[in-house]
Amino acid sequence: MTSSGNGSPHFDPEAVHGKYARERARRMVEGRSNIRDLTGDGLFTTYLDDPYTPFTEREPLSDEVDVAIIGAGVAGLVMGARLREAGVQRIRLIDRAGGVGGTWYWNRYPGVMCDVQSYIYMPMLEELNYVPTTKYASGDEILRHLQRIADKYDLVDDALFHTRVEKSEWDESISRWVIHTDRGDTIKAKYLIMAVGILNLLKLPVIPGMELYQGKSFHTGRWDYEYTGGSPTDPHLSNLADKVVGIVGTGASAVQCILPLAESAKHLYVFQRTPSAIGVRGNAPTGEDFARHLHPGWQRERLDNFTAVMSGLPDEDLTDDGWTHHFGPVANFPGEPGMSREEIMQAAEEFDFAVMEEHRSRIDEDVSNPEYAEIMKPYYRYLCKRPLFHDEYFPASNRDNVTLIDCPTGVERVTEKGLVVNGKEYELDCLIYATGFEAEVTPFPRRAGHPIVGRGGVILEEKWKDGAMTLHGMMTYGFPIMFIMPAPGQQSVVTVNY
Repeated sequence: MTSSGNGSPHFDPEAVHGKYARERARRMVEGRSNIRDLTGDGLFTTYLDDPYTPFTEREPLSDEVDVAIIGAGVAGLVMGARLREAGVQRIRLIDRAGGVGGTWYWNRYPGVMCDVQSYIYMPMLEELNYVPTTKYASGDEILRHLQRIADKYDLVDDALFHTRVEKSEWDESISRWVIHTDRGDTIKAKYLIMAVGILNLLKLPVIPGMELYQGKSFHTGRWDYEYTGGSPTDPHLSNLADKVVGIVGTGASAVQCILPLAESAKHLYVFQRTPSAIGVRGNAPTGEDFARHLHPGWQRERLDNFTAVMSGLPDEDLTDDGWTHHFGPVANFPGEPGMSREEIMQAAEEFDFAVMEEHRSRIDEDVSNPEYAEIMKPYYRYLCKRPLFHDEYFPASNRDNVTLIDCPTGVERVTEKGLVVNGKEYELDCLIYATGFEAEVTPFPRRAGHPIVGRGGVILEEKWKDGAMTLHGMMTYGFPIMFIMPAPGQQSVVTVNY
């Protein structure tokens, strides 16, 4: 696995396969992938509490609407807006959060950004006459944009926030969906839309002794600014100046918040099980020329172009970033005319290896500590994990107050004072779980979080126990006029720009 004379990495299949297999074996520990069911775990249910919006008591509601939308994230808001444009008046969004935004409501940790270009990720830019301020928008900018959509289309006043749906049931006698909530509400709806999202189930690992820890702990998806100081718009976490902080995980959330933590904490311990493949982000302010040359339909044009390029179709690359340079060709390797299947597969693997070598070489350039640099190198195929893009994560490891702990088998146990890894205890004032969300292919009934009962009393979870059966990933027989927003693993096509 070295560079050849022409500068291209030398691909030795046997050596590469062996290295990848050994690295995988180091991390395959029985029980290490176990996670807590936070809805039923009395000791850790507080991890789901809303730290951003106070809970307000209200009387139970009983009424009927044209459309009920479960979920007030990007999908639910855009659906609500399009229904408003079509003239639908009685729309009710229901969400357990304290406001709109979905993923962007909950994830307000310092440094949070989208990894897809803002010009195609942020919805309805033309409708709101808005141009993002940077190539990759911050979480705060995205949330404010989603709030503007909700306000423009009058989706907030009739919404039910801090409300969890307990049951959705089709009533054949009145041809309506009847929705019951934990606030005692009974909502009848002609149409039911499930916009429950993809990144909505916090993942908290099962580590022995977690209940013993006496310091402050929370998940990145529920950041505690009251404890850390700072705010979603101020990454200076002033309350951590005298604190030793530990963060578990090196995925997307951790990679984004580690620099603010390193700049603010007395000391930061980063506990890494598996390194991520982190490419160049190259963020920059949106230039004046960009907005000046926009024409009607520009966002749809960019959306379609991104999908085409990522699908391997020949087209001008308007996005021109790591997704289209690396992810697209790896996922849909074009090959050359006349290649056999075996030749295409070999060439695709060589390209994948070259991409990963580029990522590993970048680490050598950005990380001054050779030991850390080696620990941070990802040895697996590019699509093994969702690739990341960031420019400050690797340099952050060069700070004197940052210690990287390599723990491929995971954290051994939690004590009253901190974490034990490789037999050594690390005492911490604050423990942050940057352990992400349940996998994107988590079955939809679990994502919905409540029983969905269709015609004849059939429960969707039971109907789909052997796999989803849908029309275009959006409708399923026996559940009349119920629409499901497409999701991975649910017989529908999605891209990295969910």
